Amino acid sequence: MTIAELTPPPAEPITLAEAKAHLRLDAVDEDALVAALIRAAREHLERETGLSLITRSFRLYLDDWPASRVIPIARGPVQAIENVTVYDAAGLAVDVDVAGYLLDGHARPARLMLPERPAAGRAINGIEIDFSAGFGESGTDVPDTLKRAMLLHVAAMFELRGVLAPDDQPGAVPPGYDRLVAPWRLRRL
Repeated sequence: MTIAELTPPPAEPITLAEAKAHLRLDAVDEDALVAALIRAAREHLERETGLSLITRSFRLYLDDWPASRVIPIARGPVQAIENVTVYDAAGLAVDVDVAGYLLDGHARPARLMLPERPAAGRAINGIEIDFSAGFGESGTDVPDTLKRAMLLHVAAMFELRGVLAPDDQPGAVPPGYDRLVAPWRLRRL
């Protein structure tokens, strides 16, 4: 099971102004750095939790249907199933009718049940499920604890700005970050 991001987020969960206020910066000479740190903090948080903070499109690739009728989707919260495609033995795409699907998009992981599941003819990535996931279109829809964790993380990375390049971040996770993020992490056995 692989999940690929189809579209980048249209915005970040925290704005440049919010981050600069948290950092107590007035000048504009480090705006590009702060914007890069915001993106790095979001990407790190999304990797750690399996969440998509801002709603955007993803594609889930499956080799075959799961043995149970429930298809787990590890990126959430899932808002909608947009398209399901199965590839036949000749490699031709066949759209699956998704009318009547059942989705528990807020479960962790999200769960999907389809009314029909035609067999995939391609052995690897024979099934593609396009879906949208995220809390909403802007940062106002993101839970405050996650935004607070991001602000703390941006501040910690900003302190390391002379040591690490923005592309090499995150260089540190600040104290208190784990407590803010803990309720959103997936627990695995």
